[in-house]
Amino acid sequence: MWGAFPLYWPLLEPAGAVEILAHRALWSCLTMGVLVLALRRSGQFRAIVRDRRVRVILTLAAVAIAINWTTFIWGVNNGHVLETSLGYFINPLVTVLMGVLILDEHLRPLQWVALGIASAAVVVLTVDYGRLPWVALALAFSFGSYGLCKKTANVGATESLAYETAVTAPFAAAYLAWLGLTGGSNFASHGADHALLFVSTGLVTAVPLICFGAAATRVSMVTLGLLQYLAPILQFALGVLYFHEDMTAGRWAGFVLVWSALAIFTVEAVNHQRRQLRLTVETTTAA
Repeated sequence: MWGAFPLYWPLLEPAGAVEILAHRALWSCLTMGVLVLALRRSGQFRAIVRDRRVRVILTLAAVAIAINWTTFIWGVNNGHVLETSLGYFINPLVTVLMGVLILDEHLRPLQWVALGIASAAVVVLTVDYGRLPWVALALAFSFGSYGLCKKTANVGATESLAYETAVTAPFAAAYLAWLGLTGGSNFASHGADHALLFVSTGLVTAVPLICFGAAATRVSMVTLGLLQYLAPILQFALGVLYFHEDMTAGRWAGFVLVWSALAIFTVEAVNHQRRQLRLTVETTTAA
């Protein structure tokens, strides 16, 4: 679903990234409110509100995902689809790095090699772009932070997303009201179909995030990182084949370095899991 997003956000133009973000936050809040009631999760939602620690963590998650949404929408609508895909290619490695720096997890030698190659890729792309690939880095670190918050909060996907959208909805509503009063709103200015597309941002946002939230509490961070390769592969294909963005020799070199780092990381992680499973079976058999 995330891989197809570059096809969706341009449909909302001429609205800018901030207006689209505000609609996304507001309609997502309404969508999640309906889901909480329909799935009878009101009790779980109230438990989040009563728990100060979880409230703080999910508020930070709301800030992180708002930064991620704004950067992604701006990137897609301003000709940076390939750079957004780069951000999500880097994201699994950022997730691992956060595990080391924040959760005190330990990296094995080949994982350090993968991170080193990824760092070299950022340098190569910085030289090619003539600037830091800030869209990619902002996406990688904001979504890595979001995943870390969801993992730490460890609450249900539906009610946690409902709380996150409830945090941002008042700001979104205030901004949209200001746009309406000043004549800058695009909501009802381009026909009913365009307005319905704005309304659909709630479902478009909620469904993949619910899936992600459900996964974050059920699988390891390594598995979560591996699954996140799918979206940037689709986005990269769209950037090259559909949007026909330029791929210079330097950019190809940078992407190849990133893919090499991911290949090393993936093979090492899979082999490590197999070794751990084999040791577990041997220990169980011996006992």
